[in-house]
Amino acid sequence: MAALRVARGLFRSCRGVQSVDYDARAVFLGARRPVCTSSSDDSADGVRKAQFADAEVQEILTRITGLDLERVFKPIKRELKPPKYKLMTDAQLEEAVLRAREQAGKLLKMPLVVPERQPIDDVLAEDTILEGMDTAKHVFTDITFSTPHRERFIVVREPSGMLRKATWEERDRLIQVYFPKEGRKLTAPPIFNEENLKVMFRQDRHEEVLNHCLVQFEPDSADFKKVHTLAFEHLEQEAKYEVLRSTRFFGPLVWYLVTRRRVDGLLTDMLQRDRLQDALSLVRLFNLVHPQSDCALQAVQQQATGLDLLKIFADCESQKSGFIKLALQTYEHSGTDIVLTAPQSKPGISAQHLQTTHGELGIPDYRSF
Repeated sequence: MAALRVARGLFRSCRGVQSVDYDARAVFLGARRPVCTSSSDDSADGVRKAQFADAEVQEILTRITGLDLERVFKPIKRELKPPKYKLMTDAQLEEAVLRAREQAGKLLKMPLVVPERQPIDDVLAEDTILEGMDTAKHVFTDITFSTPHRERFIVVREPSGMLRKATWEERDRLIQVYFPKEGRKLTAPPIFNEENLKVMFRQDRHEEVLNHCLVQFEPDSADFKKVHTLAFEHLEQEAKYEVLRSTRFFGPLVWYLVTRRRVDGLLTDMLQRDRLQDALSLVRLFNLVHPQSDCALQAVQQQATGLDLLKIFADCESQKSGFIKLALQTYEHSGTDIVLTAPQSKPGISAQHLQTTHGELGIPDYRSF
């Protein structure tokens, strides 16, 4: 029965796709606003560093993420309804599986990573004549529907008479009042308290937390960054990278570790799980992000490919070079051919397997997070 869930988006609408696209658009809009701090594409030596939005980086992260259809279309809690049964020919079943894979690719679309926004501390006027006339703040908000939220003008009149621009926290709260987003609360739910997050992480519920985080916070807010950092750090410390594999958050996790030059644990995990292609892609991504590192320079100088890339990384960058070299010896003795390919679904998910399973064909409705 588990395998049959793979084809479930063929007869009902899936809200998860809309939420992924919405998140990506929101992040992109946040990235291009002048209020955000833009990271430089070039290092001090004038060599361009790869950025998260680069096509080559996205291709590598997508490949590393993988495509596990059972994981993407895992069952969710919802109201029980009578099952529906549909009969399909072999051709229709193969088409259903193909469409399910395409749908899964959309659901795995990664939210973009953007720099944290800078605080707003702009004073527009100091009208001392108004001081003491009221004990409450007065907020003035442009509620024009056609105005993008990032460009919406919001100011606050303090009891002291000072007129200033609203802070990011005030802007988020007021925009939610006038233009409510489904699933978002005016104040952050208790789940985002650090103590509660630790409990969730101990239960390996990182994906659930990050999904809620996408709804509750803006992608460039301090709270958004804090939750993601805590989740990624916990996964790194516990070496539980598989918790996020084949989810839209695995790419950001890899990017987080690569930019901080802390990929030893993930690389070791990939080799232990016989994911050699992923390990090669990870080293390739490391060299793109750190083009001036010894590892990248040696790879370019030697025009290294395949296992040679891992050997150079082990010699120049890795803190676990002994294990990596030992694993590479195993691959060399086995005569494994290294060919980078596009991500594939699990071998067990196939049309032939689905033919032996009965049940309803349809993708479960995903909430906006």
